[in-house]
Amino acid sequence: MKSADSDDAAAVTSSALAAVARAETEDSIGARDLTAIRRTLGFILLVSLTIAVYFAKELILPLLIGIILALTLSTPVRWLRRHGLPSVVAATALILVAGTLFVGSALLVAGPVSGWISEAPKIGAEIKVKLRSLASSVAVVQEASDRVEEIAVGTDPTVQKVALQTPGLLTVAVSNVMGVIATASVALFLALFLLASGDMFYLKLIDIFPRFGDKKRALRILYGIQESISRYLLTVIVINAVLAAVIGIGLWAIGMPQPLILALVAFLLNFLPFIGGLLGAGLVAAVAIVSFEQLGHAALAPAIYIVASAVEGQFITPVILGRRLELNLVSVFVTVVFWGWLWGVAGVLMAVPFLVCLKVMCDHLEQLHSLGSFLSAAAPSSATEKTQ
Repeated sequence: MKSADSDDAAAVTSSALAAVARAETEDSIGARDLTAIRRTLGFILLVSLTIAVYFAKELILPLLIGIILALTLSTPVRWLRRHGLPSVVAATALILVAGTLFVGSALLVAGPVSGWISEAPKIGAEIKVKLRSLASSVAVVQEASDRVEEIAVGTDPTVQKVALQTPGLLTVAVSNVMGVIATASVALFLALFLLASGDMFYLKLIDIFPRFGDKKRALRILYGIQESISRYLLTVIVINAVLAAVIGIGLWAIGMPQPLILALVAFLLNFLPFIGGLLGAGLVAAVAIVSFEQLGHAALAPAIYIVASAVEGQFITPVILGRRLELNLVSVFVTVVFWGWLWGVAGVLMAVPFLVCLKVMCDHLEQLHSLGSFLSAAAPSSATEKTQ
């Protein structure tokens, strides 16, 4: 009898354990399904945001520039406010200075650049003449390509050439200038309103979060982004100004025409990661080839530009900005490529500030620490321990 009871108890226990195992399996499967659903929804949301940002560039770009400008000037405004100057007066003064510098730089560069654009065929012909020995192989390839095209069109009567009428250069230039003026105006006014309001918008953003801990975390993130963006952009502006001065003095020393204009162009182009130095060196090389008779003399100009940019990029900027804001080169390159594909030149300008904001958020949110570690240029702790 006892044996039967023990067998029944064992059977009940076995069935109970099996039921518990099935429940745990179902729970694990349900958790995996829920995680997969969350990841899928997150991916769909990311794609949707990318599409929205792509098509809403004209609306979002001036707003982002205004916010970044306000974050950059927030530290000087706060310093002036501590010394007794009201926020409205300090913000208005700084925005007027920024707008004056923008307009003055645009007017100073517009004349020479428009001249270079109008004389582009002549400059190209002069460069081709001086580089005839180097371009002989390219000319042969071009001639062969033209002959192939003529044979293909001549032998097939059904083939027709279609000429696409494109807008004139003046029309495109005027349209671009008007777009830049509109974007700059919206950005400057938005930055003025944000700076003049003081901490009002910070407080409004913090009030959105219900819990006190979330409020503190949001405040730390906001002030961290403000401090990082302000420090980064103000430092980059000073570094670019010094770089432009060095390039301008070097170009003046070798007798380059309009060294001040070329230095200002170098200052502006250095805000473009990776491509800015190449564009500046190419422009200086073209002007030097046209201006000097000897190619050896002309080669000094792009050499000065490249050496100064290399020293700035490899040594000065990393040392001054420090490890805190130093970003992984791979992440910077990928971000620049992505935003360049999304918004063109404007996206390239916005890429690094966006990455700095993302890095600050990753440093303050535990869920994003892994992403922050990837974005950072510092070596992982495990790798550091192994090397020690």
